Amino acid sequence: MSGHSHWSKIKRAKAGNDAKRGRDWSKLARRIIVAAKGGGGNPDENLSLRYAMDDAKAVGMPKETIQNAIKKGTGELGNVIFEHIMYEGYGPGGVAVMADCLTDNRHRTAPEMRKIFERSGGSLGATNCVGWMFTQKGTFLVPAAAIEEDKLFEIVVNAGAEDLSKDGDVYEITCEPSAFVAVRAALTQNKIEITSAQVAMVPNTTVTVGGDKAQQVLTLMETLEDNDDVQNVYANFEIPEEAAK
Repeated sequence: MSGHSHWSKIKRAKAGNDAKRGRDWSKLARRIIVAAKGGGGNPDENLSLRYAMDDAKAVGMPKETIQNAIKKGTGELGNVIFEHIMYEGYGPGGVAVMADCLTDNRHRTAPEMRKIFERSGGSLGATNCVGWMFTQKGTFLVPAAAIEEDKLFEIVVNAGAEDLSKDGDVYEITCEPSAFVAVRAALTQNKIEITSAQVAMVPNTTVTVGGDKAQQVLTLMETLEDNDDVQNVYANFEIPEEAAK
């Protein structure tokens, strides 16, 4: 198991419990607030907001909660300010890790990130200590059972995708960030199920870890994901399929 799809697949396998859903709602509410603050509260005129709302609906967030988040972003329900910070560091086995955060208090978040890295056998680093190992890409995961590979390839390449690969039971599609909207629209128009869609930091190379190191890396990833301030976690690890279970 390798590539950017690795952690997305693991998250999908572990998703579904009430605590996880509550954290997802909290994180998506922040994303909606930031999108509405930056581009207004009309999803027809604000793509970031529309996609945040789509993702919120996909995990069952109530309509009222979504609307309240929009109002917080536009200032109708007070002035809520979140700051975007990317924390970077190293996990066990020299794995490069990036934690993408939206926080209302960096003085709380920074020591929390440092503690999480250190307790998992890693270390928090300086800005861009590992960022240079990643490239920003649009990424999509599509169930392999949803469509034949050749047909999917034709659809997404015509929409501007760079690459399509199969990893187990999913297809991974990558594109330049500028093509993300067009590729997503092509998948939606062709009624192709999307299990994950995001503009992400994709590693240029990977580090293979196994055994205890693999479990330590997964613990670090899960602990970061569980933090309310963390929106996404990116890493360049590669581990055997059985070690991810």
